[in-house]
Amino acid sequence: MDKNKFAAILPILVGALANKIIVETGDSEDAAFEKLYNSDLYAQLEREPTKVWTYSVPLLYELYSAEIATGKLELPEY
Repeated sequence: MDKNKFAAILPILVGALANKIIVETGDSEDAAFEKLYNSDLYAQLEREPTKVWTYSVPLLYELYSAEIATGKLELPEY
């Protein structure tokens, strides 16, 4: 994908995921973004070649929740 398109999509996806985190956990906006930015999931999400950015917000939230609970990120194999 073109870098400009990816740069446009990523903030939208991250915002939607952070909103899901806020709704599901009750975290503040600042806390949700801080936890997300410090996660392995975010590290993979911001790398276009991983294609993690193609996952749905509900799937990304499941992956995030599992990472928070276990301390490990396990991406689905397709």
